[in-house]
Amino acid sequence: MTPTPPEVRKALQEGLLAHLRHEDPAYEALLQDYPQRGGKMLRGLLVYYSGLAHGAGQEAALLLATALELFQNWVLIHDDIEDASEERRGRPALHRLYPMPLALNAGDALHAEMWGLLLEGLEKGLWDERVLREFHQVVRRTAYGQHLDLSWTLAGRLDLTPEDYLRMVTHKAAYYTAVAPLRLGALLAGQNPPPAYEEGGLKLGVAFQIVDDVLNLEGDEAYGKELAGDLYEGKRTLILLRFLQGASPEERGRAETLLRLPREEKPAGEVRWLWERLLASGAVAWAKAEARRLWQEGYDRLRPHLEALPNPEARGRLEDILSALVERRA
Repeated sequence: MTPTPPEVRKALQEGLLAHLRHEDPAYEALLQDYPQRGGKMLRGLLVYYSGLAHGAGQEAALLLATALELFQNWVLIHDDIEDASEERRGRPALHRLYPMPLALNAGDALHAEMWGLLLEGLEKGLWDERVLREFHQVVRRTAYGQHLDLSWTLAGRLDLTPEDYLRMVTHKAAYYTAVAPLRLGALLAGQNPPPAYEEGGLKLGVAFQIVDDVLNLEGDEAYGKELAGDLYEGKRTLILLRFLQGASPEERGRAETLLRLPREEKPAGEVRWLWERLLASGAVAWAKAEARRLWQEGYDRLRPHLEALPNPEARGRLEDILSALVERRA
C-alpha cells in the first residue's frame, strides 16, 4: 500500500530531524528550527511519489525526498536573510530569532548535510551519480534566479515586464519545484527523464510561484508568511508588473516611489494603499487566471508520460500533488 501524504510528511520530518542531530544542543536547535516547523513539503512529496510511480523503492524515494527538503530548508534560511523577511511558516524568520551570522551559518550547514545525504544514497547504491548532477542543476539554477530577483530590487529596477518575471521564476522556483522532482523520480528508477518533464514541469512550477505571490496579497493562514510581505520587500511579482503596466502616471509614480524605499522606511499606510490597489485593479485576478492556464498547459504536456508510469496508485498520488501546486491542497 502506498503511504498517504500525511504519513510521508511525518516520515520526512522525522528523517530531517534525525539527520540534523548534533552533540551541541544550541547548534542542533538552529539546524532543526525550520524543519521542526513542518510545512506542506510539496517538493518532498513530489519526489517521493514520482520515485514510486516510476518503479523505485520506498527507502530510496524517502531518502531522496528528504534531500530535496534539506535543499528547501537551507534555501529558505538564506532567502529570508537576503529578503529581510519577518516571518516563515507562521513564526519569526530564523535571523529574527538568532543573530544573522548564526542563521546564515545554519543555512550553510543544512546545505552541507544535503550533499552528505546524497553521497550516502550513492554509497548505498540507492541511486547513481546522475542524481547528484540533477541536484547540482537545481542549486545552480535556483542561485541564478535568486540573483535576478535580488539584483532587480537592489538596483531599484521597475522597467521590467511580465516576461522578465517569467524568466526569473523559471530559474528561481519553477525548476526545483516541479521539474527536478519529476526528473529525480525517473532517475531513481534508472530511467532517462523525457524532455516533457522539463517543458511541462516549468509551466507547473511557474504557476506555483504565481499562486504563492497571490497568497502573499490575499492572505492564508497556511501560507505562513507576512501578509503583503512582498510589497515591503519590493518583490517584482507578476501581479505588481501587470499593475504598473496599466496604472495611471500618478499611480505608477506613487507606487515606484514606495517600492524604491528600503523596507524599514516604507510607510505602512502607503503599503496598504498599494496592496488595496493591486487587489482592486484586477491584476490579482489576472495572475490567478495565468496560473491556471500555465498549469493546464504544463499538465497536458506531462499527461501522456504520467499515464504510462508503472505504479498506478503512486501515480494517482503524484497527480494529486501536482494539482496542489495551484490548488494548495495535499
